[in-house]
Amino acid sequence: MPLDAPQNTDMSRTAMQAELLDAETEQRLAYAWRDDRDEAALHRLITAYMRLAISMASKYRRYGAPMNDLIQEAGLGLMKAADKFDPDRGVRFSTYAVWWIKASIQDYVMRNWSMVRTGSTSSQKSLFFNMRRVQARLEREAMARGEELDRHQLREMIAHEVGVPLRDVEMMEGRLSGSDFSLNATQAADEEGREWIDTIEDSGPRGDELVEQDHDQGALRNWLREAMSKLNERERFIVAERKLRDEARTLESLGEELNLSKERVRQIEAAAFQKMRKHLESHGAEVQNLLA
Repeated sequence: MPLDAPQNTDMSRTAMQAELLDAETEQRLAYAWRDDRDEAALHRLITAYMRLAISMASKYRRYGAPMNDLIQEAGLGLMKAADKFDPDRGVRFSTYAVWWIKASIQDYVMRNWSMVRTGSTSSQKSLFFNMRRVQARLEREAMARGEELDRHQLREMIAHEVGVPLRDVEMMEGRLSGSDFSLNATQAADEEGREWIDTIEDSGPRGDELVEQDHDQGALRNWLREAMSKLNERERFIVAERKLRDEARTLESLGEELNLSKERVRQIEAAAFQKMRKHLESHGAEVQNLLA
């Protein structure tokens, strides 16, 4: 049964008409798929439990996602469950599949709830899907005791109940109470028609910083070029091959090309670096400031 059918009513009708598998048949189909990759067995297993996926998807309609999309995500979770199910463990497939279906639907809901990522850890996911329910229950219990909870007390109680930090409750409350809006929307109080995006600080370097960076890098390149000019041809070659290539050559390969021992190449390299260091030190504090 295709998961992208145009009408979820047709999908539901088809799912309700699917066969009910007994434990023995279910296990046989699971073995056929796991051991032989029998696609007919997989299709039969998926079709039989699509009604379970649709039933679970319907419970998440209150989050505003299209039912067709929820059913598709539930179906994907069902297929993941079928692919990972191990019939040797003696667990019914429906019991195992519930967790995969639920995880797939919840991930989809959270991905599409807001352009800003709502959270992906298990505790954040639990908070997202249980916060309103826990809050309503705590308020009812407080009312029954004749108490009135302020916002801070209520947040602390929710954090304790769900097992998450207080800051996570405060963050999630803001996410759930608000909605996304376009950064290109005009600020209502702005007479010049500026958009909200104009108020966001640019985290990149400022123009004066870019100019300063270019100047400093140019100075360093010139000083390094001067330092390289103090080396003889063989020293320049070794330094270039060891430090200026994307993939530095080994001492051994350079020794073979120059007909030198590996140790001798290392000595020449060390001497070359020492010459360059002395030249750079002649610029004193300027070099130290740029390299800091």
